[in-house]
Amino acid sequence: MLTGGPLDVLTGDYLAELTMLILGRDRLKNPELGYAKTFLRQLEEGLGLAHERGVRIVANAGGLNPAGLADAIRALAAKTGVPVRVAHVEGDDLTAQVDGALTANAYLGGAGITACLRAGADVVVTGRVTDAALVSGPAAWWFDWAADDHDRLAGAVAAGHVLECGTQATGGNYSFFARHDVRRPGFPLAEIAEDGSAVITKHPGTGGAVTTGTVTAQLLYETQGVRYLGPDVTTRLDTVRLTHEGADRVRISGVRGEAPPPALKAGVTRIGGWRNEVVFVLTGLDIEAKANLVRTQLADVLEGVADATWTLARTDHEDADTQETASALLRLVVRDPSPDRVGRTLTRAAIELALGSYPGFHVTAPPGPAQPYGVFTSTLIPSDEVPHTAVLPDGTRLPVPPADPAARPDPQAFEARPHGSGAPVAPPVGPTVRAPLGAVAGARSGDKGGDANVGVWVETDPAWEWLLHTLTAEVFQELLPETRGLPVTRHELPLLRALNFTVTGILGDGVASGHRFDPQAKALGEWLRARHLDIPVALLPAPEATP
Repeated sequence: MLTGGPLDVLTGDYLAELTMLILGRDRLKNPELGYAKTFLRQLEEGLGLAHERGVRIVANAGGLNPAGLADAIRALAAKTGVPVRVAHVEGDDLTAQVDGALTANAYLGGAGITACLRAGADVVVTGRVTDAALVSGPAAWWFDWAADDHDRLAGAVAAGHVLECGTQATGGNYSFFARHDVRRPGFPLAEIAEDGSAVITKHPGTGGAVTTGTVTAQLLYETQGVRYLGPDVTTRLDTVRLTHEGADRVRISGVRGEAPPPALKAGVTRIGGWRNEVVFVLTGLDIEAKANLVRTQLADVLEGVADATWTLARTDHEDADTQETASALLRLVVRDPSPDRVGRTLTRAAIELALGSYPGFHVTAPPGPAQPYGVFTSTLIPSDEVPHTAVLPDGTRLPVPPADPAARPDPQAFEARPHGSGAPVAPPVGPTVRAPLGAVAGARSGDKGGDANVGVWVETDPAWEWLLHTLTAEVFQELLPETRGLPVTRHELPLLRALNFTVTGILGDGVASGHRFDPQAKALGEWLRARHLDIPVALLPAPEATP
């Protein structure tokens, strides 16, 4: 990014729910750690280059110890002879206030970043801020926006949300990846205007692609509802308009913002207990019978274990021409408050079946010790109880006030608003054919604690009319049986021709607990696209001509 073309601010998002747990364990071993060491190593190459080119650097790599990272950057700058001014943002760490927490951090907004940049900082590192704050904070500094410039801030938040996962906006993890060369996609950048609109693009000569589809996919990623609640502004995702402006240029405009809610989200991680797993390989005939035999043989050993989950993945094929494709996988995952119950005693018992169980017995890995797993939860903290503080380059500690309470709407109004799309439209008529949903729709999915979200979008108005009428929450659950019995909420975003589904509780205690085969729901959307339903023939792409 520093060498590819013009750049004013280089941002980096280093934190995720799982990362906070990892940093928390680092801090237990060494109180001076707790920040993303990768960022510091990257600065060894990039700090001097950024200084030469006048590029500010803003990153949340401070994690649980932004002050420690700021000191480490100053030491690096002195060592390399790069005269940079370093500031940091703190106040998000609430661990001491939450009983039994490994980490507890409020999601701060971008105002502290703005204050640091206004004070002349060249590098700003933060603890837990919202991912989009890494962009909205610098934008507010550059254009001198006020705290109540809600529409402008919402536009920058939308741009920041597109940028936060890097190459996911330039063709990475994209449903229609075969349309572009995505072997080495370039990183996205946002050209932000004073009114809050932005053009998403990338440096010339880099791989991948920026299209309305790639931007739509990222806008839908890990958002819940049409109102995207944030500490600086509530961004109305149902007002976002995308316009193709040329090769690798997509404009985001029309974004409306409202005052933020009166409370900040806080993410809390805890050590939930101990886990272990064994994966048995079942080959050839009688797969179900072989699986039942193993379950029966281990039943006594599993008595007293808090949680034991068996999953049989039928990856086997009939009359397969390779041994691997003739095999299925039987996965046992165990969890317990005690490491002894799920440690080597249990895994050793599984391996000791080798000479007295099903024919062809083997496992994918040798038995291992129990490993700790984490639990992620979130809660709400009143904004005025969080000591959001900008620590400026000269050491001055500047309190950052929360949003004006007088400007806040009734918090109940956020969820009370219906998610309709205006006047109803008639679905397409005509002959249908059984086909995968992915023949006409893209999807992007991800995790929010124990919940998953699945965004689904289409590229034409007729396809949108069909999707809107067809893919109800009930049909969604029919297509994805693992979601049955769980609350599924559908949100409509007609300007994006998109639906966004929230599946509550499908990920259990979150990614760190390893509750599910796909613990972050990254492929949930692709599973949905692979499911078949009746699709109007008129919506399906024309078959390619045979040479």
